[in-house]
Amino acid sequence: MTRTSNAAAQTVLTLAAGCAGAALFWAIGFPAYVLTGPAAAVSIVTLLGLPTHIPNLLRDAVFILIGLSIGSTVSPEVLTTALTWPISLLILTATLVAIVIAARAVLAKAFGYSRTTATLAAMPGHLSFVLALSTDLKADVPRVALVQTVRVLLLTLLVPVLIVLWGVEGTSRLADAGHIAPTLLLVLFPLAIALGLGFKHLQVPAPLLIGAMVVSAIGHGSDLTPGIMPPFLTVIAFICMGSLIGTRFRGFDRASLPGALLAGTVTTLIACAIAALGALAASALLGLPAAALLLAFAPGGVEIMAALAIETGLEPALVAAHHVFRLFALGLLIPLWIRR
Repeated sequence: MTRTSNAAAQTVLTLAAGCAGAALFWAIGFPAYVLTGPAAAVSIVTLLGLPTHIPNLLRDAVFILIGLSIGSTVSPEVLTTALTWPISLLILTATLVAIVIAARAVLAKAFGYSRTTATLAAMPGHLSFVLALSTDLKADVPRVALVQTVRVLLLTLLVPVLIVLWGVEGTSRLADAGHIAPTLLLVLFPLAIALGLGFKHLQVPAPLLIGAMVVSAIGHGSDLTPGIMPPFLTVIAFICMGSLIGTRFRGFDRASLPGALLAGTVTTLIACAIAALGALAASALLGLPAAALLLAFAPGGVEIMAALAIETGLEPALVAAHHVFRLFALGLLIPLWIRR
């Protein structure tokens, strides 16, 4: 087989596994099944040694779709609520610092990681930046990558369950807005790509997602592009996103997996506990929905948490804004931690 046909076969296998996982999780009633099912199924397939793959072009298209969906939630009510966000962003920053300190200590003392490796593995997000620094600083890159990948997978599976256990339903009323016209989508997509590429040139984190979100927010806030994304497009985007998470286990040394899985699980649970405390504090101070703030404070996965916010109807604009802020805050804080 040629390289192109081989990649195509791997993509078909990956998406088939993702669809099967979504169907299974729907059958058992698992929350956010179109995202969590594919993540679990493709992770298992990948760990079993089967070749999984999501093409970069498809990945980028998914990021744009999710960004456009987030932007469609912008309304005058959202803008009014945004006035209270600075306080919650300060609390979010405090939780980031606490997460890194606690997770780094556990990785160094309980799992024997070097200080540099522990620091980088403890970071709640900014994976590409963290891996680049790991290489430059001669940290244990496989360990960092494994712990970070486990964090993203567990967040995808655990956060929807926590939302359900919390007993809170989303308040989004997007379904009443109708679907956006196909002609408007043909305008939004190239604009989102152009702005996303501009952000990428400026080294903005998650550039295509943020570019699409900004374009859609401007269009919906000004009522030039009313309506939401057609449901079939968001379902496709969620299945592809979940499948993409599962492919991150590809190429890892199996001998390193048990230790890294345990380290990633322990540090993710610690991070989630700290984030939940921060979300509860912000909710008590500001009167914002606690479940939405849990999504907003989740330690990683801007694209995933934004997708979950859309799926659950829990303040997608607020969630996305906090995760974008988290990425920028980590971009400033990580070099300071490494320098120390």
